[in-house]
Amino acid sequence: MKRAYVAGLVLALSVAATAQAATAQATTAHAVDVEVPPINAAALRKSIEGLPAADATAADVRVSGSTGSWQGVSGVTDLRTKRPAKAGARFRAGSVTKAFTVSVVLQLVAEGKLSLDGTVQEYLPGLLPADYPAVKVGQLLNHTSGLPAPQVSDDFADIYATRFQKWTPKEYVAKAVENPIEFTPGTQQHYLNTNTFVAGLLIEKVTGRSYEHEVTSRILRPVGMTDSYLPGTSVRIRGRHNQGYQTVPQGFPDAVKYGEGYVVNMTEASVTSTWASGDLISTTADLEKFVKALFGGKVVPAAQLEPMFTVPPVKAYGGKGDAVYTSGLARMELPGGLVAYGKTGARWGSAAGIGATRDLSRTVVYSVNSTDAKSSGQNQRTLAIALAAFAK
Repeated sequence: MKRAYVAGLVLALSVAATAQAATAQATTAHAVDVEVPPINAAALRKSIEGLPAADATAADVRVSGSTGSWQGVSGVTDLRTKRPAKAGARFRAGSVTKAFTVSVVLQLVAEGKLSLDGTVQEYLPGLLPADYPAVKVGQLLNHTSGLPAPQVSDDFADIYATRFQKWTPKEYVAKAVENPIEFTPGTQQHYLNTNTFVAGLLIEKVTGRSYEHEVTSRILRPVGMTDSYLPGTSVRIRGRHNQGYQTVPQGFPDAVKYGEGYVVNMTEASVTSTWASGDLISTTADLEKFVKALFGGKVVPAAQLEPMFTVPPVKAYGGKGDAVYTSGLARMELPGGLVAYGKTGARWGSAAGIGATRDLSRTVVYSVNSTDAKSSGQNQRTLAIALAAFAK
């Protein structure tokens, strides 16, 4: 899952690096008096101009807050007809899903059905190997559990050949824990899908209902996210959506010429390999509703919301600086000292992101049909959007 790990860091690390965010563990108090600048429409238009281009075929961006709002769409809905992309198209939100999974877990904590200090071994006996140390629920949420990833090929040729393969959540976790624990739980942070797979299983165990049912009934319906859903084992995206493509070398199976290179269509694919970590299908308008409701305390009760804005005081796994992830989000310090929280996600052909200041004076949601959504090469387009959303 190396590529998924890279994609998940787009907003969290690329923006943080640009903004010198070595202070990721600091509190937000020093940034309270930093005001958001007026919306820079010119910078936002520039961030999505020229589509379709080598790096992306379409983009849909929404920015809002105390100084107004902006929306922009560019590119084409598919390369065959070249019909213009329109606002409101559904897309695969990828790891933005994690914010929903964490939110449901925190709701269950508020209801007394789970405890952040309770252990996976207590709630799901037999799921983890007997020689694993105790893993707390809170450590799953902020990626300090030490749980490993399954060893699967990250070669795109293998991924394309198995794009319709279906996993069950327990199969995924069982594959992951064939490997030893990576580190003592609570001592480092390693962003991995395994954590939210286990969180999804916890949701099902304590509620007695499916993960999909709980997210839908607890978040999607109450927030009014009428165009969002969890696809389960379906490989398709319902309703209007833009096609997603992946860059491939000449001679790749099913490849079609695109500019100076070649792409394959990845719109239809199984998302069971990401499940509670990345299977949500949504729109920019729906995700904007979610951000406002979440940050406004309408999704998770105030008493349980703080973990979503708290970075654990540990180092990133492998000595790669300080931790940047909270429970379900990531903390970013932007140029000028403005602090924002957000989450990115990527599926093949689709890169997405949400972000906001904690007081909701500025929010941004984007969907980009990137032609290399899982590699670090897609950072420049999405990074430009994120920076433009907060630029002077």
